[in-house]
Amino acid sequence: MPTYTTSVGIDFGGTSVKLGVCRDGELLCTDAPIPTANFPGPAALIGEMAARVAKLKEKFPAIAAIGVGVPGLVDFEHGFVHVLTNVPGWKHVPLKAILGEKTGLPVIVENDANAMAYAEFRYGAGRGMNNVVALTMGTGIGGGLILNGQLYRGSGCAAGEIGQMSIHFDGVAGHYGNLGALEKYTGNQQIAEHAMRRYAEAHIQKSAEDCTPKKIAEAAQAGDDIARQVWDEIADWLGTALASIAWLLNPDAFVIGGGVAQAGDLIFGPLNRKVQSMLSTVVWERLQILPARFSNESGIIGNAALAADSLG
Repeated sequence: MPTYTTSVGIDFGGTSVKLGVCRDGELLCTDAPIPTANFPGPAALIGEMAARVAKLKEKFPAIAAIGVGVPGLVDFEHGFVHVLTNVPGWKHVPLKAILGEKTGLPVIVENDANAMAYAEFRYGAGRGMNNVVALTMGTGIGGGLILNGQLYRGSGCAAGEIGQMSIHFDGVAGHYGNLGALEKYTGNQQIAEHAMRRYAEAHIQKSAEDCTPKKIAEAAQAGDDIARQVWDEIADWLGTALASIAWLLNPDAFVIGGGVAQAGDLIFGPLNRKVQSMLSTVVWERLQILPARFSNESGIIGNAALAADSLG
C-alpha cells in the first residue's frame, strides 16, 4: 500500500483563516475559522494559527508539513509575505520562518490563486493534464499556471495575475494603472453594476443585491432576456482574455472557479463559442474550458498538497 503525507492546509482570507487536514487530496477534517478582524496584527494571528495547528496535530500525529495560501504577493522561496490584500498590517512578514519556529514543522507560503490551481491540477478538474490555467472569479480575478506539470510562479513569484490582463487598451483603469484590466469588467461588483445598467436601460430598477452572479444566473434560467444578455457579455470579456492566453500558452484546459462558474452553461456555452471563434483549430481542438471541481475547500486542499509535495 502507498504511504501518503498528512499535512495542514491554511486558507488565509480577508475575513477569516480556515484550516484543514488533508491526505492525498482527501480533506480529513476542518477547524473553526479564525476571524482575521479579531487579531490586531500578524504576530497575534500567527500565534493563533500555530495554536490551532498544535491541536490538530494532537488529533493527527502524522501531520508533517503546513501550507499557507494568502491573498497577496509572496516570495515563495523565502516564505515572505510582501503585502496582503484587504488585511491591515500585513506587510513584509516572514510568515514561513515565524510559523515554522512556532510549530516545528516545514512551512510553505503560496499565493491563494496558485493554491487553487494546484488543487485542481493534482486532484480536481485538471487532474492528469500537464498544462492548466486556473481562474478564481470573485471580488477580483486571480489565476494560476501549471506548465509542463509544474506550478509556474515567474521571476518575482507574481505570474498568473490574469485579472490584471487588458481586454481593452483604452478601457477602465485597473489597480496598477493598466487600462482595460479584466477584473474591472468581470469581478462580482463589476458584474452587478453592469447588470444594473442593462436593467436601467430597460427602465427596470435593480439593486446590487439583485444582480449578484447567482441572482443573474437564476434570472437567466427563468427566461430573463436581459440577464442572458449580461452573461453573453461576460463571456465576451472573459473569452477575449482566455483566447489571448491560449495563443500564448496553448494549455490543455482552463479551469474556472468562483461564483461565475456556478452559472453553468449560461457562461460556459457562450464562452466556448467566443474562445473557439478566436483560435485556430490547432490550438482549439485539444482545449477544454471546465468548471472547477472544488469550491470553498480548494485553498485548504491546494495548500496541503503543495506542503506535502514539497517534502519529496
